[in-house]
Amino acid sequence: MAAGLGTRLRPLTYEVPKPMVPVANRPVMEHILRLLRRQGFGEVIANLHWFPETIEGHFGDGSELGIELSYLREPELTGTAGGVRAVGDFLTAEAGPFLVMAGDALSDIDLNALVAAHRERGGVATLATKRVPNVSEYGVVIAGEDGRIQGFQEKPEPAEALSDLASCMIYVLEPEVFDHFPEADPVDFALDVFPRLLERDVPFHVHVVDSYWNDVGSLPEYLAGNLDTLTGKVRVERGGEVVHGGEDAEAPAEQEGGWELVGEVLIGNEAEIGPGALIEGPCVIGPDARIGPGARVKESVLLPQAEIPADGLLAGAIAGHRGALGDG
Repeated sequence: MAAGLGTRLRPLTYEVPKPMVPVANRPVMEHILRLLRRQGFGEVIANLHWFPETIEGHFGDGSELGIELSYLREPELTGTAGGVRAVGDFLTAEAGPFLVMAGDALSDIDLNALVAAHRERGGVATLATKRVPNVSEYGVVIAGEDGRIQGFQEKPEPAEALSDLASCMIYVLEPEVFDHFPEADPVDFALDVFPRLLERDVPFHVHVVDSYWNDVGSLPEYLAGNLDTLTGKVRVERGGEVVHGGEDAEAPAEQEGGWELVGEVLIGNEAEIGPGALIEGPCVIGPDARIGPGARVKESVLLPQAEIPADGLLAGAIAGHRGALGDG
């Protein structure tokens, strides 16, 4: 599912679709495709809407990532389940379940374990879920002791929450799930399909995961997701070089070129760091980014071509490529 507008991640998504926003110097959708490849999922189709040519131009047919990738453009958005229904012939070409997941979230989930749990329980659908401390930010799933889904709550207040299981928007579905889709568009899994399964007493289940999951849906989540790729919270294939510095903020390690580093930084291709600059990691520096002499950067992300001027300061923030940070 790669057709959304990514409105909560604006202004980053004004110019690129959310699946192409970089995490650890690779588009977040690329991390998903690499995860699929590593776990043996070889055929993938992506539904597109917002800047579709950007996604198609970057990934092509998927051969460079070792997968078979095809696309379906949606001239108008048809909902999360509408996009899946539009490629139903592809998904049901072979007997057995298929996987549906958001193409713009960051995770290292064990997808094969999810499929195995689905086959064991025998329902029409299995939803990957994760326990979260703040249920008010998520759609939560209510399930019985046997894992069968009994209901849903959308971003409940903590005192009213009946569950702490957040839906990760990663589903294993049987072909017969299409029998329970409403006919009209738009159609959404959470608002239409899953409630209909409940109404018709069709069994479907949760699979609780301990893996990392971050929908990078807001700027704080996006910043955290990038930094988590350096702290070991999530396992991804990063783009660029990881440089290790000193562990003590009072004794940073001097690097070639005369700049200093505490912690770790991921440096993209052709990025430049001026002499006298101090970086306190974790930090991610995008390709062709520039950090001026004497600047200080702490726990931040520099997008490709971002520039921090000489003696500038960036802390706990995201720097874009339009030069919003000026001299002085």
